[in-house]
Amino acid sequence: MMKFHYEQHGNIDLVALSGQLVMANASEIREALKPIIEAGQGKLILNLADVNFMDSSGLSVLISALKAIREKQGEVVLTQITGSVQALIELTQLHQVFKLFADDPAALAYFQNLP
Repeated sequence: MMKFHYEQHGNIDLVALSGQLVMANASEIREALKPIIEAGQGKLILNLADVNFMDSSGLSVLISALKAIREKQGEVVLTQITGSVQALIELTQLHQVFKLFADDPAALAYFQNLP
């Protein structure tokens, strides 16, 4: 089962996911992210520290979030990617599409320093 934790830091949205991001819950997570992206300021951090497995459906959730936020001239960044999830992101070359940060404070600092 996938867990979802949301918090705001000023005009930056932070979502921490935990569990497995797979076909069984991808649409649920996509739907949960939609209102956050729509209401937000185009600055989204997805913390994947506790995501222990992701399949292609999970990747599609990340890409859907990125497409939606780019329509607002925004950006999605990923933090604390571990193990097999990092291997999948590198295998699919998504590390060239998303900015990756070691932790949330680094991602927050990145967004706070944008104009």
